[in-house]
Order: sequence, then structure tokens, then C-alpha cells
Amino acid sequence: MTNETETIIAATQDWLEKAVIGLNLCPFAKSVHVKNQIRYVVSAATTPEALLEELMSELRLLQDTSPEKLDTTLLIHPYVLTDFLDFNDFLDTVDIAVAEPEFGDEFQVASLHPHFQFAGTAPDDIENYTNRSPYPTLHLLREDSVDRAVDAFPDADKIADTNIETLKKLGHAGWAKLGLSK
Repeated sequence: MTNETETIIAATQDWLEKAVIGLNLCPFAKSVHVKNQIRYVVSAATTPEALLEELMSELRLLQDTSPEKLDTTLLIHPYVLTDFLDFNDFLDTVDIAVAEPEFGDEFQVASLHPHFQFAGTAPDDIENYTNRSPYPTLHLLREDSVDRAVDAFPDADKIADTNIETLKKLGHAGWAKLGLSK
């Protein structure tokens, strides 16, 4: 592993621990983190086509690996789709890939990006930070794991609204105090 790859993974893990787990943006993240069931992959892809190939490979790896050993993957791609609009457009391709018959509705992919922006918001609105990661990232999730987590968590449908409220209370100054690199 190169120093650059180690730095990218470390920044992503720091963000996961301080923001995602620390602010409880995803109540399901702590368990897989503590159990070391998260795979961190730094893609060397420089084109969307190469990233798509890697996505397919990672989905197959998840499919072939026990959830107890590997539950989820963060496919971090710092060299491609760094522009949020390009990344957002690519998500249509991701949806088509995940829907391939070989995967049989086993997976979903969550989108994370340093410039993530919800429709109808200004670029610097704090609610966008709920999906802001240090690098463009595709979060590969097992549908069964998501279903179990949702069943175990009361009011799972309110998580997004709760996250927005959490970040509005935190504000930009509070986010800055998290000291996240990048």
C-alpha cells in the first residue's frame, strides 16, 4: 500500500469515526466498524469506465464473501468524478450496474462526495454535509444488512431528517471543530 493510499484511507476512517459515527449520521455504521467488516478500497481509476469495472469487481467480491467477514465496502475514487455533477450523473450507471441480474437485488449503493449537494440547496448549506466525505466514494451495501438494520432501528425513515437537524445545530463552526482532514 502506498503512502498516498494510506493517507486517503486514514482520512476516510477519520471522517467515518468523527462525523458518521461520532454524530450518529448512520446508526448502523458503528457495528460494522467495530467488527472490522468494512473494506476500504482506493481506486486508481481515472475514467468512469475503469471505475465501473472496479465497482463490478467489488460487488462480486461482496457477493462471494460472508457478511460476517465483510459486510460493506467503501470504494473511494479520488482520481475520477471529482466534479459533483459528473459524479451525480454517474450514479445512473451505478444503478444500472447494481440491477444486473447476476446481483439479484442484493446490493444498493450510497453516494458520498466532498461537494455533495442536495437538490434545492446552496452549495455551502450545512445539510449537504450529511453526505460529504473526504473523497468521492461509492458505499456498497448489502440489501439484507440494510433491511436488518432498518428493522432493528425505530423510525429509520426519519434518519435523513434527524441528520439535517443535527448538522443545523452543529453549524459550520461545529463541523470545523471536528478537525476532519481535507
